[in-house]
Amino acid sequence: MDATTKTGRTVRIGGASGFWGDSSVGAPQLVRHGEIDYLVFDYLAELTMSVLAAARLRKPELGYATDFVAVTMKSLLKEIAARNIGVVSNAGGINPRGCAQALAAIAAEQGVDVRIAVVEGDDVMPLLPALRESGVEDMQKGQPLPDKLVSANAYLGALPIRQALDDGAQIVITGRCVDSAVTLGVLMHEFGWRPDDYDLLAQGSLAGHIIECGCQATGGLHTDWDSVPDWPNIGYPVVACRADGSFLVGKPPGTGGLVSTATVGEQILYEIGDPAAYLLPDVTCDFTGVTLAQAGPDLVEVRGARGRAPGDRYKVSATYVDGFRCNAQLSIVGFDAVAKAERTAQAILARTRALFAAHGFGDYSRTHVEVLGAESCYGPHAQTRHTREAIMRLAVMHPEKAALELFAREISAAGTSWSPGTTGSGGGRPSPSPSIRQYAFLLEKDKLSPTVLIDGECKPVAMPVAAPAAASPSAQPAPDGLDAPPSAGDFEEVPLIRLAYGRSGDKGDISNIGLMARRPEYLPWLRAGATPARVAQWLGHLVRGPVTRHDLPGIHAVNLVCEEALDGGGMASLRNDPLGKGMAQILLAMPVRVPRGLLP
Repeated sequence: MDATTKTGRTVRIGGASGFWGDSSVGAPQLVRHGEIDYLVFDYLAELTMSVLAAARLRKPELGYATDFVAVTMKSLLKEIAARNIGVVSNAGGINPRGCAQALAAIAAEQGVDVRIAVVEGDDVMPLLPALRESGVEDMQKGQPLPDKLVSANAYLGALPIRQALDDGAQIVITGRCVDSAVTLGVLMHEFGWRPDDYDLLAQGSLAGHIIECGCQATGGLHTDWDSVPDWPNIGYPVVACRADGSFLVGKPPGTGGLVSTATVGEQILYEIGDPAAYLLPDVTCDFTGVTLAQAGPDLVEVRGARGRAPGDRYKVSATYVDGFRCNAQLSIVGFDAVAKAERTAQAILARTRALFAAHGFGDYSRTHVEVLGAESCYGPHAQTRHTREAIMRLAVMHPEKAALELFAREISAAGTSWSPGTTGSGGGRPSPSPSIRQYAFLLEKDKLSPTVLIDGECKPVAMPVAAPAAASPSAQPAPDGLDAPPSAGDFEEVPLIRLAYGRSGDKGDISNIGLMARRPEYLPWLRAGATPARVAQWLGHLVRGPVTRHDLPGIHAVNLVCEEALDGGGMASLRNDPLGKGMAQILLAMPVRVPRGLLP
């Protein structure tokens, strides 16, 4: 496609999906009202790869995001072709060729002539024997490679997507790639950006990062949720990108939601780790100097990302089966509901342990009790101990499925045996399921050879020679405006939410909590109140590892990286919030000291 003839000086890209299971309204809205040149989909959260691996265990022909084909593209393919909209999606999961074949069958059925390309080469399973022999270790805890992996896929970058588009593909299906690559590949194709145009690649990656989670950029999960209008009709994000790398974030006209410097800033902070060294296969991004400007109603201009050479290794996300898990819930009503829920959980565990012993089973691998409605996730900061309605949540793991089937049968006995006010199990008897866990490690790029399959021909992708990653910039003195505020004066104590917006997410067992000052003058007080030591103390009931803070002075923000914070993270976690979505909310309740009169 020629961006110059279609959209003047910009390429418009709509982000239709933030994960597998996102609403079906995004793609139709963007196709019909977004005036877009490209439609991109991100389906592959780290947890999703585990789900797809489980699906392929049941049926070898599965392993991709079936909704992308059977729902979205089936209903929109004719309109997409008529409007000459390009599509890039990582819906291929761990079976991109199967996804493309299913889509081609629908195109043939509807009489739509469309060129579909498949990006392959992310599958690491054939390399496992050699990797095991070399002593590969996981990225976070140095653990050896598990015995029986279900899947192992490298996070590829944007170059294969660019080549597929250069070769004339109208729809590109990838397997595992970094979320932002579906956008960056489009921009490299449209504007002819070279692999060493690092500042441009960083800006393009930032555009992709902002729209990769769908409505999270247009008011979804916004701290000030009550200021976001028309949730049912919330608009999905559109980035209008220029050849110089700058871009505007917006949404289709007439839709709900909110695009502001605050909503876009929150999404920039989402799951980025060190903002001066956000590592991607194509570029190492530095977002510390990014600036945001409100360019109009529901329109934000983004500039200032910088880039340098990427490293010589891919991140690999592997999954393996580690026994079985089962989650049980019971609603309990009345006086002392929390105490009754806690005693019920302990009674179930004690009874089933005795039954396990009688049947020759070993003990649980792990157990976890939470009382929902009692602010269990707030730990010592909870304020609703005396609620009169609570949900007992009991999550357990065991090496043997039969043991958890016994556990599941014993849940219903609580309805007549123990606590008054026990009303229901929230969906009937629970069912054990395989516990599929993630294992992440690094792999030298020259071990893989990405290819593009189009028109029956499989073409290799020319990859630049990779060099070891350069060291991150050494720590610099705090920029102007970030210095510690004065310690003397007349102060008051307020919750952190008065000073900052917050957004949190996960990377394995790491919780990433971004905080953005509501006004630039609040930033010194935000930094003084949310020190790594104070954050570690406030979240000490959840966070077991160190807390590191990074500054983003361009958007008046800090990013807190909390290690060993999610009970293993993803499907390894037994918590009700395994992805750390609530961590920012918990932190925003932390009291901080500010000068009296600073806040309106």
